[in-house]
Amino acid sequence: MPIISTAGLARTFQTKLGPVEAVRGIDLTVRPGEILGLLGPNGAGKTTTLRMLTTLLPPTGGAATVAGHDLLRDPGAVRRRIGYVAQSGGVDPQETVRSELVAQGRLYGLSKAEAAARAGELAGELDLTDLLDRSTAALSGGQRRRLDLALGLVHRPEVLFLDEPTTGLDPGSRADLWALVRRLRDEHGTTVVLTTHYLDEADALADRLVIVDKGVVVAEGSPSALKAEHGVTTLQDAFLAITGRGPAPDTHAPVAV
Repeated sequence: MPIISTAGLARTFQTKLGPVEAVRGIDLTVRPGEILGLLGPNGAGKTTTLRMLTTLLPPTGGAATVAGHDLLRDPGAVRRRIGYVAQSGGVDPQETVRSELVAQGRLYGLSKAEAAARAGELAGELDLTDLLDRSTAALSGGQRRRLDLALGLVHRPEVLFLDEPTTGLDPGSRADLWALVRRLRDEHGTTVVLTTHYLDEADALADRLVIVDKGVVVAEGSPSALKAEHGVTTLQDAFLAITGRGPAPDTHAPVAV
C-alpha cells in the first residue's frame, strides 16, 4: 500500500490578471521506505506540490492520502505523521540546540522528560551531542542543517519532506547529509521526499525520480532508467531531454573546499 497517493492533485491561484494553474493534476504514488526526488524547472509546480502534501497549502482540486490519512479531510492527522525541513530552516538564534529540540518535542505532546531524552537521542544520531548547549547562532551551515533535520524527526515521522536540504552546504557537509538520509531509510524505514536543484544529488540519493513541468508529471523512474531511456550518461542530459530546460538556477552553490 503506498504511503503517499495523489489523484489529479491541483492548485489554482487567483490573481488580478485571472486564475493561474500552478499544478494542473498530479498523479503520484510513493512506496513506504522510498527516497523520492521531486524535480522540475523553475515554475514547474514542484514547490506548490510539496506545500500541498505537507498541508501548508490546500489543494483546489483532486485528492491525496499521506501516511494513511486524507489530505483534505484530516490534515491534522497528516501533520502528526510527517516531518518537514524547509529550505531556510526556522531556529531561534537566541536559543540553544538543546532548548530547540526540547521545545519541538513538547509541541508534539512529549513530557519534559521524554522531550529531553529524545533531544539526547537525536543529538547522538546526528552528531550534535557536543553542540547541545551551544547557541544556534554559533552553528556552522552543516551543523544547522543537522539541527533542522533533528527538529523534523523529533516525533518519529513516517514521512520526511526535505526542501532543498543541501543548499549552500560545502561538499563535505552535503555528503554527510546524504549519508544521514540513507540511514533514515535503511535503519528506520523512513520515507523521504526531497526537492533539489542539484541533479548529482538526485542521482546519488533518490530511488526514484518524478519530474514535473507546467503543473503535471512528465516523467518518472529511477535515475538509471531515465538516463537509459534517453540514451544519455548524465541525469542533467536526461532532464534536458525531458523538459527542454535546465533546473532552476541556484544562487547558493556549494562552496569548494
